[in-house]
Amino acid sequence: MDFETTDEVPALEGIIGQDRAQKAMEFGVKIKQKGYNIFITGITGTGRTSFAATYIKEIAKKEKKPNDWVYVYNFEKPSQPIAIELPAGLGKEFKKDMEEFVEQLQKDIPKAFESDSYEMQKGEIVKKYQEKKNELIENLNELARNYGFVLRDTRTGLISIPVIEGRQINQEEFQQLDEEVRKEIEKKAAEFEVKAMQVWKEIQLLDKQAREEIKKLDNDIGLFAVGHLIDELKAKYSEYESVTNYLESVKKDILENIDSFKAIDGEASPFPFLRKEKGFLKKYMVNLFVDNSNTEGAPVVFEYNPNYNNLVGNIEYESDFGVATTDFTKIKAGALHKANGGYLILQAKDVLSYPFAWDALKRSLKTEKVIIENISSQYGFLSISSLKPEPIRLSVKVILIGTPYLYYLLYNYDEDFSKLFKVKVDFNEEMELNEENIRKLSSFIKTHCIEDNLKPFDKTAVARVIEYSTRLSEDQNKLSTRFNEIVEVLYEADAWATLEGSEVVTEEHVKKAIEEKIKRVNKLEEKMLEYFKKDIYLVEVTGERVGCVNGLAVIDLGDYEFGKPSKITVTTYPGEEGVVNIERESKMSGRIHDKGVMILTGYLGSKFAKDFPLTLSARIVFEQSYEGVEGDSASSTELYALLSSLSDVPIKQGIAVTGSVNQFGEIQPVGGVTHKIEGFYKVCKEKGLTGDQGVIIPYQNVSNLVLSDEVIEAVEKGLFHIYSVKTVEEGMEILTGRSFEEIYERAYNKLKYYYELLTNKKEDKGEKK
Repeated sequence: MDFETTDEVPALEGIIGQDRAQKAMEFGVKIKQKGYNIFITGITGTGRTSFAATYIKEIAKKEKKPNDWVYVYNFEKPSQPIAIELPAGLGKEFKKDMEEFVEQLQKDIPKAFESDSYEMQKGEIVKKYQEKKNELIENLNELARNYGFVLRDTRTGLISIPVIEGRQINQEEFQQLDEEVRKEIEKKAAEFEVKAMQVWKEIQLLDKQAREEIKKLDNDIGLFAVGHLIDELKAKYSEYESVTNYLESVKKDILENIDSFKAIDGEASPFPFLRKEKGFLKKYMVNLFVDNSNTEGAPVVFEYNPNYNNLVGNIEYESDFGVATTDFTKIKAGALHKANGGYLILQAKDVLSYPFAWDALKRSLKTEKVIIENISSQYGFLSISSLKPEPIRLSVKVILIGTPYLYYLLYNYDEDFSKLFKVKVDFNEEMELNEENIRKLSSFIKTHCIEDNLKPFDKTAVARVIEYSTRLSEDQNKLSTRFNEIVEVLYEADAWATLEGSEVVTEEHVKKAIEEKIKRVNKLEEKMLEYFKKDIYLVEVTGERVGCVNGLAVIDLGDYEFGKPSKITVTTYPGEEGVVNIERESKMSGRIHDKGVMILTGYLGSKFAKDFPLTLSARIVFEQSYEGVEGDSASSTELYALLSSLSDVPIKQGIAVTGSVNQFGEIQPVGGVTHKIEGFYKVCKEKGLTGDQGVIIPYQNVSNLVLSDEVIEAVEKGLFHIYSVKTVEEGMEILTGRSFEEIYERAYNKLKYYYELLTNKKEDKGEKK
């Protein structure tokens, strides 16, 4: 380390050890064609989300700011609000202009209709038509008198009453007249009615003309009050045809409904529902749907709760005297609308967890437009009458973040996925241990010290963190990219330094943080060690036994892994059953473990059955195994025990074994060797270290050893040993202290004896028959 503390180290720029992912991300962002959305995959804790956030925000700042979107009332089809696209910032301005316009309407229109000029013009119109109407009514009265009738105005209209000898007669008197007189009066009444109807039509026509002229006057007055306001707005938004068309519709609607403005405040009333409402003014308002006025560059939206409504928007309702009502101002934008023209970052697991959300996202990306609609109506459930807002054009880059399992699941089972998410950004869980990455990891620590207000780490602390990173990767030549776990150690080391009153985090604080972290989660391991010490779990770590060997397994609890030794025993005897896996017979083993046991038969056949067929019955079992067995890392262990049983050569119980084997006896690498070695070491320590104990591992796994300080010290002192082997022959010689030639010869002779014994028995049975 060429520094004393991280104060001397530059802060980290970019990401560590993810060159492939970074190049894929750069490509995915640059290509703008349809379907080139991005799926970031990798194990949790590798910095996928933080990388996406940092990288996309930096790119988005340099891109063009997208337009605003507003929804306005549709005067022709009220249930289908109109979407209007405006340059960023103009949407807010348009909304404000329309609010001021409506406020001005409420002042100017009533004021215009309250003026003396309006009342005078209206009075002249009424007077003009009233005079004509009076003249026609007088003519009608004259006509009635000529026919011997008098007109009387009643609730049901004008009626004609006969006049005889200057006196009006009633219905009873009319019935008492002579029939000839009655018929004459009825004849005159019919003639009068025809002529009166013509006059009455003229009167009705005058009423209609009066109304039309008053309406024209109202329109002129309204246009005088409104026209200049509309013209000003049209001039301001003359570049946007959709806005000018809308303003023309607004003007037309106001003039058609001018009566609503005449007494907009209404008369005082103690009953609210009797007052004149201003609700009709809402249709002249603007719903600022997407506002990018304060956006810097392209928008970057993180949606942490991507349910259907949060993705594609929704229409809200309110209760009005128990009835659910809505209007275009209650249309709310979803994440797709807010990210339109930019980037939308989602967790794949969250999107797939919500009903209909994944389908809605795919549909929007395929059609390149966002449709806001009621879920119930879309999927055939009971629905209520609602709005159908005009769809909005969509141009967005979606970044999904998920595990490799989710990626391949979607790729193989969703035919749309590969068409919509064509860019895979694959995060590696490890990186090379080299000078550059060591320097970057040091800068990573420095960055977190600044961002999270941690104490500076000295170079010994940084070295210990790097060592811990190699342990997470389980490779001496690799560093882990599971940065979440590394950050946890940084936080906890800082906390221990604070408790000790140190100004700098040292190696001891990091070591303490790691040890305490383990103590919080290793209760099960300590319990098992107690069982080994009390011989509840029967594992011998001294002496020698035939057909018995200590195998090694790893128990993964999720937040903690540890090694656990298990006694594997083998019995052999004459027979033709072959090698029988007791775990398999009891349905406690997995397919991979079963395969490993079957390989043993292949090895025995190739080694010993060239001169005679195998006639062997063998039983292999993991003693005290109650949770099942999986994996082939114990196949070499089982073969050692099998060869020991066949050759009657005892195996040293102080040496445990791990490793897979093939049919030619070659040892193959396995996982978890560090945990396995440490697990057996802890059991030996509990039972007493003798200096003869150790573990055999495949030679390919040597680079995977990232052992604890305690185990390393024990090996250095000769208290514990680690052997690496390439073949079963090498391992058998270490386990027995004898040459493999001797072991081979003894096993060969026993198998030959089994064959001869069974052959003779068969011959004896044949003679008896």
